[in-house]
Amino acid sequence: MGVRDDCRHYSSRTVQSGEVVQRCRIGSNEEMPFGCPDNCLFFEGRNISDAGWNR
Repeated sequence: MGVRDDCRHYSSRTVQSGEVVQRCRIGSNEEMPFGCPDNCLFFEGRNISDAGWNR
């Protein structure tokens, strides 16, 4: 499965080199390449809107 960027545990940031770093805040993902497991037990939908934020 790909990345579940609609999960509240998903985090991404751009480092100085321009590379985007994606991660799971609770570490329940496949590390390389980053991906969320099928039917993740820890999935929780985001509670707030991302309106106005650039990813």
